[in-house]
Amino acid sequence: MTARSLEFYYKINGDTLERAYKEHLSGYMHWEDKSHADKYLVFPENFGPRMSIDETSTKDGELFTILSNKDGHGRKGSIAAIVRGTRVEDVSSAINLVPDLIRKQVGEVTLDFSGSMEAIVQSSFPWAYKTLDRFHMQRMALEAVQNLRRGYLREAMSAEAAARKEWQKSERKRLSHYKKVKIYLNGIKPFPKPKPYVPNRLPNGDTTPELLTRSMYLLMTSADKWSESQKERARVLFEQYPDIKKAYGLSHSLRVIFNNKNATPESARESLREWYAKVKTFKNDDFHTLVETIQSREEDVLNFFLFRSTNASAEALNTKIKAFRAQLRGVIDLKFFLFRLTRIYA
Repeated sequence: MTARSLEFYYKINGDTLERAYKEHLSGYMHWEDKSHADKYLVFPENFGPRMSIDETSTKDGELFTILSNKDGHGRKGSIAAIVRGTRVEDVSSAINLVPDLIRKQVGEVTLDFSGSMEAIVQSSFPWAYKTLDRFHMQRMALEAVQNLRRGYLREAMSAEAAARKEWQKSERKRLSHYKKVKIYLNGIKPFPKPKPYVPNRLPNGDTTPELLTRSMYLLMTSADKWSESQKERARVLFEQYPDIKKAYGLSHSLRVIFNNKNATPESARESLREWYAKVKTFKNDDFHTLVETIQSREEDVLNFFLFRSTNASAEALNTKIKAFRAQLRGVIDLKFFLFRLTRIYA
């Protein structure tokens, strides 16, 4: 908690307490790593057989590379190294300060598709399995589906705007006709009110732009989790846009491959080959790019089926670091922030 949060309960000055904590109570002033804390911090005792690597931001968008131990479960003992920046040379040289005997106990490192993270792992842990995070691949597939939906949404919104404009034009023409009428009914010249624009509605009650907008969530989840209204919306959507149905099917098929608990690297390789063939018949650049990305690092992708490891622990730790930063209302003193962060998570 922050020192300022104690002001009300203990009738103290929060700034004075924070200064006392920083300069006397915490031990920060005598921290042995203080001189290089803003460049690198390594904790050899936190190295283990299952590691993750990711990047996070601290102050003003400044990036730090964090190597974490999965067995720490996001608590004390999780952070094994924090290095400023993402340059391969800087991060590798900091991690390599840890003796080989300790680093060689690392058997697997999970990571995302970043080329710099791959080079860092290859430099510091050349003997370890590199496992690419399955959720990054699924996220790319979902984003390809959403990009297709957004493209159709832009077209639908343009078509509706043009239809509305044409309606307004016809209404002005109709009303201008009554201005020329010289026949009065009961002494009152007829001048009807303008009619409101009524868009075309689909069987589920949505307009086409509404259908595409409200389908965002259902295209990101499995069909067995849809509600009745979502099932009806999906039926109408897939009837109107077969391409979206095809894209959703490809995205779901990729999820099924990774969800198969009985799959081995060999059987998963065959399943991916079949998936590549399906994508090849579907003319969509986003999915073709995804296939090329997976194929270029297929061996690291298939390592998932050896240990079933993901980079979720690194993402969770990243979220905790951002929450800690937000609780402190940002980072003023970077070294002190890293000192407090490592006291909690290292």
